[in-house]
Amino acid sequence: MKQPDKRTPFLFITLGIVTILLLLIDMATGDTYIPITKVWAVLTGGECDEMTRNILLSIRFIRVVVAALIGIALSVSGLQMQTVFQNPLADPYLLGVSSGAGLGVALFILGWIGTAVILLGVAIISRKVKNILGVLIMGVMIGYVAGAIIQILQYLSSAEQLKMFTLWSMGSLSHITVTQLGIMIPMLCIGLLISVACIKSLNLLLLGENYARTMGMNIKRSRTFIFVSTALLTGTVTAFCGPVGFIGLAVPHVTRLLFNNADHRILVPGTMLTGLISMLLCDIIAKKFLLPVNCITALLGVPVILWVIAKNLRRFK
Repeated sequence: MKQPDKRTPFLFITLGIVTILLLLIDMATGDTYIPITKVWAVLTGGECDEMTRNILLSIRFIRVVVAALIGIALSVSGLQMQTVFQNPLADPYLLGVSSGAGLGVALFILGWIGTAVILLGVAIISRKVKNILGVLIMGVMIGYVAGAIIQILQYLSSAEQLKMFTLWSMGSLSHITVTQLGIMIPMLCIGLLISVACIKSLNLLLLGENYARTMGMNIKRSRTFIFVSTALLTGTVTAFCGPVGFIGLAVPHVTRLLFNNADHRILVPGTMLTGLISMLLCDIIAKKFLLPVNCITALLGVPVILWVIAKNLRRFK
């Protein structure tokens, strides 16, 4: 496995600086532009009028935090799925977790109920099914079943209920409350801690399950932990903010390109930063043009996916 080169610390520092700049720009962007100097003053405890302080801390700061959490959670989930399934087009929604969360929302219950059901199903499948392809097929089938039930509920719903669900499905960062954020943060932290604990397992899986097994890795246990982490990260984001697409699929590839490394000790923190930056950028553009965030993630993510497909096609020529 390739060792970190001299560029790695510089890249992390650069990404950190870009993150701070985008955070300030994101907080400054909105219905009314607020100068970055005032944003900085509020964040550092400087002097600022009370109205501006309330707008920044009570509304915009929460949205920025939510965007950052989404970027980190989905990017790490996508990285894990691409490594486990050895598939560059794998994404966080591969196991049907988002469909479970969507089913919970469609039933007008907090989306976590649907996520919990899918999480339990994935955990059981990962323990019982030896072949990783079998896990993939079962996860996709669960997603299809949940999707079918959602369609039935949509057909039976009123126009107002259908509109609410449609708006949720477009992805939204603006309606999250402090109370909901208090639930999101602990759950995402648990998912991220599990993913960090699985870094060694992910590195072993790079060379396939047979190699990992010969190195003494417990495939079933490691796979279960990775799936639980992905389900927690993806399910939490989806339940509260809707299915935000392309971030989990595109960001891991961007990170690999930036760091030119396959070591998950580099990729996991690198993906967190790159995902955070990507989501902040998408949020800035979405607010600027008053568009759903999913539209922006798709427009920025599709070129990356096309590049990945083209790269893999050239490999087989």
